[in-house]
Amino acid sequence: MSTFESVIWHVLGYSAMPLIILGGFAAVAAFSIWILALGKDKEL
Repeated sequence: MSTFESVIWHVLGYSAMPLIILGGFAAVAAFSIWILALGKDKEL
């Protein structure tokens, strides 16, 4: 494996976990907002 390939794999490896955590947080937040919006009273 060349140095360039090694650098790419290290960058992908170290960036995967934060992206998974932040993506999961965003998905749970969006789902929670959607659920709360369903129960909101529509009348003003």
